[in-house]
Amino acid sequence: MSAILSADDLNDFISPGVACIKPVETLPLQNPEESRNPYEVTTEDKLPAEKAPPAQISLTDCLACSGCVTSAEAVLVSLQSHSEVLNTLDSQPSLDLSHPWHPPSSGIPDVVPDGSAGAHQIGTRADEGMVFVASVSPQVRASLAARYNVSHLEAGWMIDHLLGGPQGLASGGKYGNKFTWIVDTNAMRETSLVLGADEVMESLQLTDTSKSSSAQKALSARPKKPILSSACPGWICYAEKTHPHVLPHLSRLKSPQALTGTLLKTVLSGRLCIQPEQIWHVAIMPCFDKKLEASREELTDIYWRSPSTTDPKPPVRDVDCVITARELLMLADARGINFPALPRKPLPISSSMPFPDPILSSFLFPHRNLDPRDKTTGSRSSGFRQSPAAGTSGGYLHHILASQQALYPGSVLQTTRGRNADVIEYTLERDNATVFKAARYYGFRNIQNLVRKLKPARMSRLLGPRGGGARQSSNAGNAGLDYAYVEVMACPGGCTNGGGQVKVEDIVAETKTVLGQKEWLAKVDEAYFSMEEEEEEGEEGEPKAEQQQQHHPPFADHINGISPTHVRSVLAHWVRLVGIPLDSLVKTGYRAVVSDVGKSPAGQTDRVAELAGRIGGGW
Repeated sequence: MSAILSADDLNDFISPGVACIKPVETLPLQNPEESRNPYEVTTEDKLPAEKAPPAQISLTDCLACSGCVTSAEAVLVSLQSHSEVLNTLDSQPSLDLSHPWHPPSSGIPDVVPDGSAGAHQIGTRADEGMVFVASVSPQVRASLAARYNVSHLEAGWMIDHLLGGPQGLASGGKYGNKFTWIVDTNAMRETSLVLGADEVMESLQLTDTSKSSSAQKALSARPKKPILSSACPGWICYAEKTHPHVLPHLSRLKSPQALTGTLLKTVLSGRLCIQPEQIWHVAIMPCFDKKLEASREELTDIYWRSPSTTDPKPPVRDVDCVITARELLMLADARGINFPALPRKPLPISSSMPFPDPILSSFLFPHRNLDPRDKTTGSRSSGFRQSPAAGTSGGYLHHILASQQALYPGSVLQTTRGRNADVIEYTLERDNATVFKAARYYGFRNIQNLVRKLKPARMSRLLGPRGGGARQSSNAGNAGLDYAYVEVMACPGGCTNGGGQVKVEDIVAETKTVLGQKEWLAKVDEAYFSMEEEEEEGEEGEPKAEQQQQHHPPFADHINGISPTHVRSVLAHWVRLVGIPLDSLVKTGYRAVVSDVGKSPAGQTDRVAELAGRIGGGW
């Protein structure tokens, strides 16, 4: 387990509900027949071991127990650390991808017809080895940019050189392995934003037509109003363990981390004709709770592989390991790499392996220059500046509000601050009428207030009027039910303040400078909001971002720099390419967790079967 992982470091830690019982369960059973008199004289070879080995607690054990109520159970995680990354890189050599490969006479085209035979050629390649891929969140780049006083773009290039450059991880280790593709999660963040806006629109339309039986059936398969964002795993863990009544309100969409993992595993396993377990994906995220998300049973290949390719093998996670910004620096230190000394320029195109699908390549790497005569690459960002109004957690609510404003021309957005800066209510009005209402709740203190508002009304034992039976209690809080959407995040201030980010204490200890917490977070936020527009001048004196807009796909329906038409076309291409329904690729589910602590223990056989069935996690 990473040395930096402790309850003291987590600003979203609540408190344990009960003591962890896992070490008690793993203690070896004592045989009374073999108990010895402490004063008995015996030979040396018959002496029992003085101390039993320490109990190992894995993330799967923790999730199976469900006894603790914390927002960051990663304090018990022994895997998913920088050490795990190094051990995996040294476990076996990389797969040789220097030449394209398809099974004999397969005739796999660039785009495979939907559902055709051989559309997803998994595991037909006989070569041994691993394909190492990584995904990096913009919040991590912002944290490192603030730490080393570089631009957001330069921080991203430094990460690229560490993970995939000759001066990085490839300079050491048993096999000199590196990460073949390093993906910016911004691409799948845009996908999540478009899908989220569509999900809200479908919910509103079904609510308006819910009188029909078909509409009622469709509504039951979708989240209830108000829809609550589900990209924060700390919030999801809290809801599943303590407030199951809010689960029907959770968005069914996967987070950008999970979407990126599903895309990489589905596309690469099919295009490279290898098993999903031959693809090892590490995600670099701002939050320890993302380790919990990666361990969910719902985010494994058994939920997207077709029945013809499903075998008795254990489930393969879409994201194999998650490390944070601070753990990334520990990764560099463990290999003796001076991270701030890494080049602050993009990797040359000659060292970049082309992604095996050109359409997805242009989507994941939108400004990678594919001209071999040009030895540099451009920005991977979309070229549009992130608005501070969008917040630091991906901009889900901001994009949904913008999408609704596009549907109601001339509408005015009214903003009302709640009890603190992490609670904001948004009302969209046109012609003095409210057409859309949403809110933002950050931090667990505020989330608890939201949960109380969504709690269903209790039935009073008192008789209603004229003996009409029980009546609803008046103390039920329904004030939040008029929202159409609520963006919920566990960390106060959003994802740039995640538990795995570089801390102000680290800066003060290393630089001996006086820096306050608010001042440091403001610096990180500034780097995050400038991530998609560097203040550079073009050849004609116009801002660089304006020049980059000319290279966007020819779609006219841009909302905050994102074209829903373009995103939907990429999703349709992904579905055709892998032959898997879209819902299986982009949606997930949730389940209430009932603690088994203090209850009668099940038989050993039942207990082993239960834990084995939860090998992928799930709360």
